[in-house]
Amino acid sequence: MRTVLITGSAGFIGYHLAQLLLDEGFRVVGYDGMTDYYEVALKERRHQMLLQNANFSCRVGMLEDFEALHSLAMEVKPDAIIHLAAQAGVRYSLENPRAYVDANLVGAFNVMECARELGVHHLMMASTSSVYGANEDMPFDEREKTDHPLTLYAATKKANEAMAHSYAHLWNLPTTMFRFFTVYGPWGRPDMALFKFTRGILEGTPIDIYNQGEMYRDFTYVSDLVRGIRLLLDQPPVRPESRDDIPEWDSLSPAAPWRVANIGNSDKVRLMDFVEAIEAECGREAVKNFMPMQKGDVPATWADATLLKELTGYAPQTDIRTGVKQFVAWYRDYYQI
Repeated sequence: MRTVLITGSAGFIGYHLAQLLLDEGFRVVGYDGMTDYYEVALKERRHQMLLQNANFSCRVGMLEDFEALHSLAMEVKPDAIIHLAAQAGVRYSLENPRAYVDANLVGAFNVMECARELGVHHLMMASTSSVYGANEDMPFDEREKTDHPLTLYAATKKANEAMAHSYAHLWNLPTTMFRFFTVYGPWGRPDMALFKFTRGILEGTPIDIYNQGEMYRDFTYVSDLVRGIRLLLDQPPVRPESRDDIPEWDSLSPAAPWRVANIGNSDKVRLMDFVEAIEAECGREAVKNFMPMQKGDVPATWADATLLKELTGYAPQTDIRTGVKQFVAWYRDYYQI
């Protein structure tokens, strides 16, 4: 039985990924700090559901606590580590930047040290579409330069990619970075737009819509995202013999067993169309509070997912109305509305 250590296992994406791996017969070990960035009860409930499976175990601990993380890693000796835990949120990085340095830089370093010592078969680490920053050429391609991050959150994730590349090169550690694009779905994060919009619409309170609604996002349904991660798990990068061995569509490093892959729906959706889909499922119109663009935000994201398709044969495809319908149904059930 293959063992995978997932950091951030009580998080939105970590929960769904752990459930998928358990369904496929993996042994999954979770590690999560249970921070109060959003309601801890939601995180605890996710872990409670995972613990119904005998092949899941977990430990509560912070990424910055190297001794705790290292002790767990050496005890379970995973075949692969999937590092999802981080201080998330673009806007919160304006309020509490130190949390991003502690979790996303020190924490990621601790994870890489454990992976190096264990010599894992595959280290997978979450990045974000935010690293594309000020880039305007879309859809975003993994081979583009990402030298102009617009927030500290994006900068820490860009740093993670560079840190992981150095470890892959120095220690021949197969590493895949995957860049998320606006992920949504059941058990989602309360700080994200879908959760806030659904709550506001159902409660009849105003929802904030930035840039007067002229924003576009590549919304990726969570089940599609974790399926992409699962398939990439079986595709650890191999250090190429020469640059000529790297296909033109591949982001594989010429100097290390390292690559970065977008996981997105390859479609950009207008924010107001997203709001209309939520209104349709909630059965009422939103009270809209139109706002200017917020500092650090970008007007559009759009993934080129060619690499994911070439490596795995898979492409996310859940349309926005189907995904929103699933989330609103979950929200009504969870909050008994």
